[in-house]
Amino acid sequence: MFDLPHYVPSRRWRGGHLMTVYAWARSRPLPGLPEPEACYFDTDTDARVLAHCNWQPQRDKAPALLLLHGLEGSSLAHYMRGIADKAWAAGFSVVRLNQRNCGGTEHLSRGLYHSGLTHDPLYLLRHMIDKEGVPAIVVAGYSLGGNLTMKLAGELGADAPPQLKAVCAVSPTIDLALCVDALERRSNVLYQLNFMRNLRARMQRKAALFPDVYDLARLKGVWTVRGFDDAYTAPLNGFGTATRYYDEASSLHVVDRIRVPALVLTAANDPFVPPDQFTRPEIAGNPHVRVVVTEDGGHCAFVSEPDSAHDGYWAEHVIVRWALEHAPTR
Repeated sequence: MFDLPHYVPSRRWRGGHLMTVYAWARSRPLPGLPEPEACYFDTDTDARVLAHCNWQPQRDKAPALLLLHGLEGSSLAHYMRGIADKAWAAGFSVVRLNQRNCGGTEHLSRGLYHSGLTHDPLYLLRHMIDKEGVPAIVVAGYSLGGNLTMKLAGELGADAPPQLKAVCAVSPTIDLALCVDALERRSNVLYQLNFMRNLRARMQRKAALFPDVYDLARLKGVWTVRGFDDAYTAPLNGFGTATRYYDEASSLHVVDRIRVPALVLTAANDPFVPPDQFTRPEIAGNPHVRVVVTEDGGHCAFVSEPDSAHDGYWAEHVIVRWALEHAPTR
């Protein structure tokens, strides 16, 4: 049984909103993390993605962590770098995937990423196994990346390659409709505006690069994630409407098929990932999935007081310990 370290929230940053904003806004130096290799992968005929990779000297001997970021994040998000720093020190190779268009890669793909696009992480998983000879892999994702992580494991089901040893999802949006409903609460207006500021800017860049695909007239008056998904994400990815997109892209429909050890970390006070979804029979009834709901922690934050052995980012430490449990480095 995995020995989960106890989470004690930081006294200074208690509360779902305060902790979420603090974790998002804070930058931190990570001098122990080497400069990564920029690796490009042609995952489809019209899609190229960038991953930042820190390979151990013998990549066919060391286990690896494949990391997936959240909505409008990138391989340079603080949590992606924080996990990479800890995993590298523990002996893992680390591959941080930028989803399509993220991390300044709008020019590499005609299409858009979305919450259910497991094609690209599956491509990297297969590449790491078949081309790099990586013997053991753990996949971890935050928020939207957490939904992708769980969906990938569920879609693979009993056919998951033996090299996939475990997965971990932090604050995953496994029921997208429920999470978008929560995002639209008045108390979450700042998060909504932040997401939309980034999405609108990205769409303007995409329209400049691919004017035959992206019509900026649809962007007029769109100031919610649901509105953006109705105007762009859903129709351009074959879902038609946001309602259908949220239904079909949610990992909730396949979590019952997960057959590798899966750990979910989420907080009861997450502003827009309601804990109710994790009590659904699809996830609660799967013995391969362990759900940990902490009282505090916010969204993808889980900040604690640092000490001599701990930098105060509890979830990052748990991910690496979970990975070591299932893919030992020594």
